[in-house]
Amino acid sequence: MTDGPDLVILTGAGLSAESGLGTFREKDGLWTRHDLNDVATPEGFARDPELVRDFYNARRANLREAEPNDAHRALARLQRTCPGQVMIVTQNVDDLLERAGAEALHMHGELFKTRCAFCEAVRADKGDLTAAEACPSCGEAGGARPDVVWFGEIPMFMPQIEAALEHCRFFASIGTSGAVWPAGGFAAQARRAGARIVELNLEATEISEIFHETIRGPASEILPPWVEEMEGRLARSPWGC
Repeated sequence: MTDGPDLVILTGAGLSAESGLGTFREKDGLWTRHDLNDVATPEGFARDPELVRDFYNARRANLREAEPNDAHRALARLQRTCPGQVMIVTQNVDDLLERAGAEALHMHGELFKTRCAFCEAVRADKGDLTAAEACPSCGEAGGARPDVVWFGEIPMFMPQIEAALEHCRFFASIGTSGAVWPAGGFAAQARRAGARIVELNLEATEISEIFHETIRGPASEILPPWVEEMEGRLARSPWGC
């Protein structure tokens, strides 16, 4: 019996790009149009909460119109085929994996959740963030912020992720640049622990050379055949699918 999932999958913005959600580091990405210090730090929120709310309200509006693509659906199928053996860790704050039927650990939080800056209470919320909104838990107004991890804050679910990386046999990095830490170190950690690691991305990244295998192309095109291959590999594992 394995001590954790046989396969750990890390996903990034490239997984959802074909669904119309903006990526961050490519040309014309979100960080080229916005200073991250203004819209993705606690200090930026303290300086200008209205600017931050406007930025995330636009992203929420974008997400409300988006739909899962074939890459999301392929990963959901893999989890269904091999229950308990596939952990998906995502840097994405969208809910497209869940809408496709998958389960994921959102290490950077979720866009459709609102956190109170005063009492830290979190609730599901797909509407716009407003200054006038009173927190249902503490009653204070003016503290509504997205429940996402900003620069300078600690990613979520790290103990579970670290444990899984130490025990998995396979690791896949999908649609992520590998430039943001700690996620950028997951592949190396899994390899040191003995896992076979693969990168699936539109183009080479800063860490491509450490992978045993690299697969290039749009996520919706390369994920379905890779999932079919992995179903076979996991079926042959000691724990099966």
